[in-house]
Amino acid sequence: MADNESNKTAGSDKRKQSLYFPEAMLQEIKDEAARLDRSLSWVVQRAWKMARLEIKKIPSVNDISDDEEEAAT
Repeated sequence: MADNESNKTAGSDKRKQSLYFPEAMLQEIKDEAARLDRSLSWVVQRAWKMARLEIKKIPSVNDISDDEEEAAT
């Protein structure tokens, strides 16, 4: 098995991914990472784990009807 495949099956795929944050948000993440003596990656991963159930409650774009979308604007 190739290294990349074994990483995927072990749940530790370490592929790089670029993420873009507003400058103020990025600075807050950096400040928290420094406070916690952790990496930016660790902070973002931890935040995702803590927030993902709440995020799953948000309706997808396909779940919003045209009437609801017009009312929101």
